[in-house]
Amino acid sequence: MKTSRTSRILTTITSYGMTIFFLIPVYILINLSIRPESDQTPAFIPSSHATFDHFIQAWNGSPLPGAIITSVLVTAMSCLAVLALATMAAYPLARSTGRLSSVTFFAFMIGLLLPFQVALVPLYVQMRDLGLLGSVWPLVIIYPGVQLPFTIFLLTTFIRTSVPEEFEEAAQIDGCGPIRTLWHIVVPLLRPALGTCLILNSVSIWNDFFTPLIYLAGSDQVTIPMAIYQYVGQYVSNWPLIFASLIISMAPILGLYLAFQRYVIRGFAGGLKG
Repeated sequence: MKTSRTSRILTTITSYGMTIFFLIPVYILINLSIRPESDQTPAFIPSSHATFDHFIQAWNGSPLPGAIITSVLVTAMSCLAVLALATMAAYPLARSTGRLSSVTFFAFMIGLLLPFQVALVPLYVQMRDLGLLGSVWPLVIIYPGVQLPFTIFLLTTFIRTSVPEEFEEAAQIDGCGPIRTLWHIVVPLLRPALGTCLILNSVSIWNDFFTPLIYLAGSDQVTIPMAIYQYVGQYVSNWPLIFASLIISMAPILGLYLAFQRYVIRGFAGGLKG
């Protein structure tokens, strides 16, 4: 009994200690965003002249509001496309026992090993020939392709390990075809894995800087990382304004995570089982 109580105390202390450790960068980020640019005190010391002017300036004096709208549209359309395509691909891959299914699954997994930069030049040339440069459509086309391999892997393994086939067999006995079985039986059971994939894909797309820089260069449309990068100069950088912009940009994706956080661990537990 004493050993068990000591173990619980140590676990609680460790948990609180790790929480404080991970909150330190957040505290520093907030502290630096509300101090005047001329304040040179160490980052972990609270400023005696705190101000929220940087947040107002970041919102009113920059392309950040428009960048947020662009990032939301790109992230939403890309995630919707990748989840729809991955679900339709993962279900037959998980249930088929043929050799072709295994070969197809491993072909998708090769995409996890190939870096996106390998296809950078051919993709850029193709988007240029299609006249899509300077719009969000290259991003909406490319992001699902980049995110599909991992999403298919997670959903396929989740279906194999955590979705009983008996439910599908019962639905087929009642007259459901493959499409109705997928939509009415499998997809509701996939909510933990779909929530996990939504969070991971959204964070990856939301924070991406390199791809929008390539395909949106020279246009009026920018994503959040591109808008924040405008405050970084070769010789002078307005760091309080950058940190304020980072906090504003974190709000939408943080809200999405809080809304779907209960699915993340459940999705990984089922998708990576065995």
